Amino acid sequence: MGNRKQPFGYKITLGEVVIHAEEAKVVQQIFKQYLMGESLQKLADTLQEQGVTYDQGRSWNKNTIARILEDNRYAGEKGYPKLIEQEQLHAVAEKLAQKAAPPQKTELQKVLRKLCTKSISAAVEQQVVALLDGLLQTPALIEQPLRCQSRNASSAQMELDEILEQQPIDEEHARSLILKIAAEQYVALGNEEYETVRLRRQFTTAEKTTAELMRCTVSEVVVNQRQVRLRLKNGQVIERSDLQ
Repeated sequence: MGNRKQPFGYKITLGEVVIHAEEAKVVQQIFKQYLMGESLQKLADTLQEQGVTYDQGRSWNKNTIARILEDNRYAGEKGYPKLIEQEQLHAVAEKLAQKAAPPQKTELQKVLRKLCTKSISAAVEQQVVALLDGLLQTPALIEQPLRCQSRNASSAQMELDEILEQQPIDEEHARSLILKIAAEQYVALGNEEYETVRLRRQFTTAEKTTAELMRCTVSEVVVNQRQVRLRLKNGQVIERSDLQ
């Protein structure tokens, strides 16, 4: 092994790798403290403050701590004297892997991130799910936005009203007026009205996941300090008080 630099905690004596007693205690303490919850940076800062020498001209940092924690030679592999137990090495490896891989976002969280400009907490997510569940229970709450509900009566409607007041009723003329009114209403039908009907259908026959349902029914999630609101794709805003 010549004069090659040895891992922290070991030294060469008479051509053999042996334990460096003082450094070995530091290594064991690093493994122990990390498993107890100490962060890499905190361990590095503590060793730096204590004046423990890592290498001439080099200071402790979280990368040097990580290299020690990832080195399987401390568990007696590759012919090195054992400083820690295999169980400790495996436990540390699992913890490092969990830290390195951030938790995967659920499909619902991905949709929420697109629909809300603010960061989504677990509490906000719960409120959103509660609002969607409330609409699933009572889809009749989905209503036409007020600005699209009022329309001036057409001339055909007024003519039909007059005919219905006369006796006997001219049924053929009344029927033609009814068809004309229906055609006018169909032409005048706005996007919000189409959306309202579609949304009710979505919540009435929902066979989708919560994420899929939200993606096809909600246009915006509005979050403030007091509450969470859902803006549906027909423009209607739903909040907790609407479900009570």
